[in-house]
Amino acid sequence: MLSFLVILCSLLTACRSSVCPCERPELCQQIREEKDFEVFIFDVGGKTWKSYNWSMVTTVAAFGKYDAELMCYAHSKGARVVLKGDVPLSYIVDQDNRTAWITDKVMLAKSQFMDGINIDIEQAVEEGSPEYYALTSLVKETTEMFHREIPGSQVSFDVAWSPKCIDKRCYDYVTIAESCDLLFVMSYDEQSQITGDCVAMANAPLRQTLDAYDQYLNLKISPKKIVMGVPWYGYDYPCLNFSQEGVCSIEKVPFRGVPCSDAAGKQKPYKWLMKQVNSSMSGRLWDDEQQAPYFNYKDQDGQIHQVWYDDPQSICPKADSVMSKGLRGIGMWNANILDYSDDPVARQQTTMMWNALLRC
Repeated sequence: MLSFLVILCSLLTACRSSVCPCERPELCQQIREEKDFEVFIFDVGGKTWKSYNWSMVTTVAAFGKYDAELMCYAHSKGARVVLKGDVPLSYIVDQDNRTAWITDKVMLAKSQFMDGINIDIEQAVEEGSPEYYALTSLVKETTEMFHREIPGSQVSFDVAWSPKCIDKRCYDYVTIAESCDLLFVMSYDEQSQITGDCVAMANAPLRQTLDAYDQYLNLKISPKKIVMGVPWYGYDYPCLNFSQEGVCSIEKVPFRGVPCSDAAGKQKPYKWLMKQVNSSMSGRLWDDEQQAPYFNYKDQDGQIHQVWYDDPQSICPKADSVMSKGLRGIGMWNANILDYSDDPVARQQTTMMWNALLRC
């Protein structure tokens, strides 16, 4: 009965919201064209999307409040806009609940004239558990229903930076990849489980990042289904101890069975990083081993912080590997966090970050 009510409510919502909000009715038609190369971006709300480089964008995963103006504009540029999909796995172990959830998302996409769904489930799963099989079925059934109900729609699934049970996400990556259109590999937060010394390190070290793509490809997952995700943010770590060699020891904050993690730091947007580095005690530094920039600063209480992040220099070799490995494309988390103001320095920095995705 609950599943029936969910489906009924979805149908009623679709009926109420089916009036095209665009000035040109044709902009409410779903995008069906397949792009040979994807620039897959995440938008978390607001109006910064008006300043994106739309000559590059192919897909927008809308993780903020629904914005009809964004949908209309993206469609005018030939770019898809897709829903966010997340659900407790314990709920969709039940087939009826799973079908109801998928139906609800399809009807929502139709009512908002959207072009698919990005499934962002990052929950811990044990291999062989009911949730393991439910997640695999969810991706397959979601893809089938979206493709049937919205021809040409796109279903993507977000995966950890490595397929080796990162953060206890032991998913059936091979079957999931076969079922959906794209895997978005989140090549960031790579210090979520620090097993060695509890010290500040790069968010996405180059060698570790690229080795993980080889791990996915060694599973015989088609490179044409893989989109590389890069971070447009960094981590600000308060140092419990700062050695003469510049090593920043951090608080031990456990995460999913490991005693140390990047949760000891705070995520900071690129626009903050570019301002903070100018007033730092070190200026921009570069780590040859991790191929990443960082800097040190003192806060108002005199405590030293170490900040690790990505910029065009660290992103470019990753973007180059997208081409050399024949991957489907590249994207970032997230597009909102650059400085889109009229400040000339900020504009140059923002342009360089967009360009680093393609032209290195």
